[in-house]
Amino acid sequence: MANTNEKDKIWNILILGTGPAGLTAALYSARANLAPLVLHGNQPGGQLTTTTEIENYPGFIKGIDGNELVDNMTKQAERFGAVFKYGVVHEIDVTQKPIVLKTSDGDYRTRALIISTGARPRKLGLPSEEVYWSRGVTSCATCDGFFYRGMDVCVIGGGDSAMEEATFLTRMCSKVYLIHRRDKFRASHVMVERALKNEKIEVIYNAGIDEILGDEKGVTGIRLLDLKTNTKRDLPLKGVFLAIGHIPNTDIVKGKLDTDEVGYILTQPKSTATNVEGVFACGDCQDSIYRQAITAAGTGCMASIESERWLETQNH
Repeated sequence: MANTNEKDKIWNILILGTGPAGLTAALYSARANLAPLVLHGNQPGGQLTTTTEIENYPGFIKGIDGNELVDNMTKQAERFGAVFKYGVVHEIDVTQKPIVLKTSDGDYRTRALIISTGARPRKLGLPSEEVYWSRGVTSCATCDGFFYRGMDVCVIGGGDSAMEEATFLTRMCSKVYLIHRRDKFRASHVMVERALKNEKIEVIYNAGIDEILGDEKGVTGIRLLDLKTNTKRDLPLKGVFLAIGHIPNTDIVKGKLDTDEVGYILTQPKSTATNVEGVFACGDCQDSIYRQAITAAGTGCMASIESERWLETQNH
């Protein structure tokens, strides 16, 4: 449990989440001598810890393991005075000043709050999907497409993201199967036309994924279910890219901060400031477009600088 002194303490900045956004915010806030408290839940590091190899984060010529990158960023922030603690937040009161966070390990109070709780990919719900996650099953073509050069892959989905992912993958993959549960796409006409004109893309309509097939090395194919005839067939390929959406981890702020219809926290233009004074949001819980480690880190930097400047305007 948090000790008595910590319960009574008012932190300058509390950062919720330890992905690249939260860790970058922690680094910048610590270097500004603000000694931030960083709370992490049951999955420290977020989605990066499910990625075995990151090759598009600047500065690592041969790539870096996701867990190693998170560990390095954590130690770097700790070096400058950031304090890391475990705590699953189950309630936030932004109406009080200081802000109160009720956690599994006691209550914490803070003048400024940076929310960087991230998002999680929407999944199919298959046990085999979890078995081969990051071993052939992924949700980010920009991140992982490079690993499938010259291979056959599939993209699952029917929206703009699916069209974009499939088109992107044709730059390095031999063939891209675009699999959709219905007989028409919900994506914009322009995006659909672009995908359909690409010779490397083959569309499979009215189909679901019954099973993801593989061996000890990774994915070897998928078992397709024809939703009209209820028949199944196996399709050999090496990569399965999910493009059926993401779910922002923002349940604890619903009704307290402005969010869009999906749940992404809304921030002011060219800013990480939310509709509540002293509360900032960064990373994938706020970014529904890019969802990259490097862009998350960038917004974490922004949130730290903005919260520092906001604190300077307050009378402590």
